[in-house]
Amino acid sequence: MTATIRDVARLAGVSQSSVSRTLAAPDRVRPATRERVERAVQRLGYQPNRIARGLSTGRTGTIGFLVPDIANPFFPGIVKAAQRRSREFGLAVLLADSDEDPATELDLIRTLTKQVDGFVLCAPRAADEELRAVCGDVPVVLLNRRVGQLPSIVFDNADGIRQALAHLAALGHLRVGYVAGPRTSWVNRERLRAVRSVAASLSLEVVEAGHVSPDFEGGVAVADQVLAASVTAVVAYNDLIGLGLLSRFAARGVRVPDDISIVGFDDIAVSALVSPALTTVSQPREQCGRAGVDLLADLIAERPAGARTSLPTRLIVRASTGPAPAT
Repeated sequence: MTATIRDVARLAGVSQSSVSRTLAAPDRVRPATRERVERAVQRLGYQPNRIARGLSTGRTGTIGFLVPDIANPFFPGIVKAAQRRSREFGLAVLLADSDEDPATELDLIRTLTKQVDGFVLCAPRAADEELRAVCGDVPVVLLNRRVGQLPSIVFDNADGIRQALAHLAALGHLRVGYVAGPRTSWVNRERLRAVRSVAASLSLEVVEAGHVSPDFEGGVAVADQVLAASVTAVVAYNDLIGLGLLSRFAARGVRVPDDISIVGFDDIAVSALVSPALTTVSQPREQCGRAGVDLLADLIAERPAGARTSLPTRLIVRASTGPAPAT
């Protein structure tokens, strides 16, 4: 037989209203009461009625999680970590995919606003002013993107680029390509800005190519342009583009890393499985997903919350980078 809130109250020796307050706002009840209720809930295996609780608290117990492309291997790790963390808070996750389209992204936010207690927007593509306009009704946390004073969790893109270019400079490369990602990507703009700044400090000549779609096909499409630029190494916006470059170079008989070195970004799983394995910049994606949910939960509960967090990046050196060719 399914346990009810009355059963929990009876076992804990408190009123039903005390049980409701403990489940909805545990910080607002005495520790002793909270402990008795939590023990009773665990012993009985009680599952709160989400609809009923929503009617009493004005909350849905659900958060919206938007990504630009769930097929991109970069995002599932973030999503899974966020889902696990959400369950610890008793929150359900409503996942939506904007298919890299800013207009679809904005429509999804407008449509789902009344169905969720808040949003985690992962690498949103819409313009800053458009995001501000649609994010005023519920708490919002941005991942891999910054917009004004909106709470955000980002990766240290500038340091990731610094590590990649310093690695190539140490290998003797003087003329390096950078393949840019989508124009609508805030991350791409951050990385491109870092490439220009870091290259100047290392006395590297940089040839920019793109902007291309952030996928394997985008890398294949731009590979001939990279080779025509006579660079000895190339940094790709992400690993998928890097893998596309690797494939096209092989098709043309260009040896990696003997003739040209490649550095990706993201450290997706397949990057370590190809031959040669892809040197890349790793980002703590699972940590990002958890931190985003933590921040949103604080905002929903109206607890003090930090505004911005920057997570470190780390260069993973593999077989796709080597010394610059002698000629």
